[in-house]
Amino acid sequence: MATETDNIRYLKGVGEKRAELFSKLGIDTVGALLRFYPRQYEDWSVITPIKDARGLGDVCIKAEVISEVKENYIRKNMVLYKFKVKDDSAIMSVTIFNNKYAAQTIKVGSEILLYGKLSTDSFYFEMSSPQIRPVGFDIIRPIYPTTYKLTSSAIEKAVKMALTTTKIDDFLPKNIIEKNNLCSREFAVRNIHFPENANALKEAKRRLVFEELFMLQAGLLLIKNVNRGKTPSVMKNDFSAEFQKLLPFEMTSAQKRCIKEAVVDMSSNRPMNRLVQGDVGSGKTAVAMSCCFTAVKNGYQAALMAPTEILAEQHFKTFVKTLEGANINVALLTGSLTKKKKDELKARLESGEIDIVIGTHAILTDNVYFKNLGLVITDEQHRFGVKQRAALKDKGNAPHILVMSATPIPRTLALIMHGDLDISIIDEYPKGRQPIDTYCVDTTFRTRIYNFIKKHIEEGRQGYIVCPLVEDGEEESNLVSAENYFALLKDGDFEGYNLGLLHGKMKPKEKDAVMRSFSSGDINLLIATTVVEVGVDVPNAAIMVIENAERFGLSQLHQLRGRIGRGGYKSSCILISDSKSARDGRLKTMCDTMDGFEIADKDLALRGPGDFLGNRQHGLPELHIANLESDLAILRSAGMQARELIDTDPLLKSSDNAAFKSKVEKMLYEANSN
Repeated sequence: MATETDNIRYLKGVGEKRAELFSKLGIDTVGALLRFYPRQYEDWSVITPIKDARGLGDVCIKAEVISEVKENYIRKNMVLYKFKVKDDSAIMSVTIFNNKYAAQTIKVGSEILLYGKLSTDSFYFEMSSPQIRPVGFDIIRPIYPTTYKLTSSAIEKAVKMALTTTKIDDFLPKNIIEKNNLCSREFAVRNIHFPENANALKEAKRRLVFEELFMLQAGLLLIKNVNRGKTPSVMKNDFSAEFQKLLPFEMTSAQKRCIKEAVVDMSSNRPMNRLVQGDVGSGKTAVAMSCCFTAVKNGYQAALMAPTEILAEQHFKTFVKTLEGANINVALLTGSLTKKKKDELKARLESGEIDIVIGTHAILTDNVYFKNLGLVITDEQHRFGVKQRAALKDKGNAPHILVMSATPIPRTLALIMHGDLDISIIDEYPKGRQPIDTYCVDTTFRTRIYNFIKKHIEEGRQGYIVCPLVEDGEEESNLVSAENYFALLKDGDFEGYNLGLLHGKMKPKEKDAVMRSFSSGDINLLIATTVVEVGVDVPNAAIMVIENAERFGLSQLHQLRGRIGRGGYKSSCILISDSKSARDGRLKTMCDTMDGFEIADKDLALRGPGDFLGNRQHGLPELHIANLESDLAILRSAGMQARELIDTDPLLKSSDNAAFKSKVEKMLYEANSN
């Protein structure tokens, strides 16, 4: 018998060339083939009456042939075969294109099965190019995602061979199978591909969805436990109250709660692994600073890594200003420093003279050493993969880890995306932060919008115009491109104003120069793509216009909107869309609320979890069958039971869990190897 780890090229009927085609679908082993589930099914087991079939999509009809097949020659190499069938409900015309063999099987008086769609634009019942089978062909047939040269039928044939020759082991703990009344894995795999009936398919899917979500959540909890050995960086005293006296404002209760949760973690002998998730402008930096302050006052060093130099510089200035007079040395380490300055800074880090270092990926280089690194913080968590986070952690002896994210994610998804982290949520805005007025209009308002922008600029403010494309020709011609828009405004409506252009195809140094000019106030109006979604704090920016707003997800629109309203000025965000359905529907959500978590929940309900998990951070296993929107109940149940299992057996050392542990470790290894 073959095993699921066998290379697919050794499967009978596959071979080297076809194995290359399978590889394009991400299928290299027999196990990967068996996890390549059908995208839909042809259900020949459910018969639909002709009169009820219109508008239902693909259906199976059982009918009697009541007319001879007539040949109609349209042109060379094009023949239409027409005949009529009936059931107890109606008569239907059938057309077959260029299929003489199928036409020859049609006999008056015989009963046949037809599978296809009924025409919706006819007074009569008509079906074109149906699949035709004899009565008794009552199977549920799988349809697979395909490549150009690998058909669904070819995949179906390979799966049949795999199921014939492969031993399918069950690895879930027996008590989990019994508790959830799950079918065996062998039954599930066979029936997800070739269901015996609709009920068997339902049970197979329930088992495989539960298995996938249970494995994923147990795996992330296992990572958390494996990574949580002991740490020497135990914070014996809490200096949060002393830090708060340095601030010119009163912290929110949410900020204080998150700091307390972090300090409790840092006070134990197990390394903290915590995510601070807060909406744009909720005050995550102050939370990070407070944790750094407590770490330094306890005799440890702290490191904060930001995704860009300009963001690192912004954090550096904020830290220096806030900690002035606190006798704490803060340094900035970025790639643009001269070698002499870098070497000098690295020496001071290694000697322990520097207490807090703020920087970019430059902190990760091999020759950066710390004397006593106790706390590591990464800003904009989604910009750093698992390996980068691990590299920074390796700079110390099991230091505490704090990661920050300004991307509101529904809590259910957060548990999946950041399952190896404990989660703190800042769900409150600082006092005095003004709401951003948000409007949604069509393109007929553009002249009024331009005048509104000019009014802000003449009052000394700055603004953004965000476009969906970098240049013309990328997608549909009706979308606004940043480069074309910049050229039109510069020599047209905004001639004489200082305009800037920013997009992802520019070189890093060019982007950096533009953002510095905008931050310093030299640029009045920045024309940009979504590259500004995660950017620097420009308190003077008070207006944002987003073109083709219907092209963006709600969460992304909220992130973009968060670039304004960061100073003491009344700010406005204008969404432009010629889609009335979008303006009256989902875009209205942006006008109704500033709550990022509410918006994220709405986004999830509207578009499903694909946008949250589609561009997943490196290291998160892929979901093959589970849908986090439709399978929420199973997700919660599987998560609860995964926590119970890991609480009982933290490192899955029990012999009862050996097979499961092996599968989970393999899943995690493959996720981090891709």
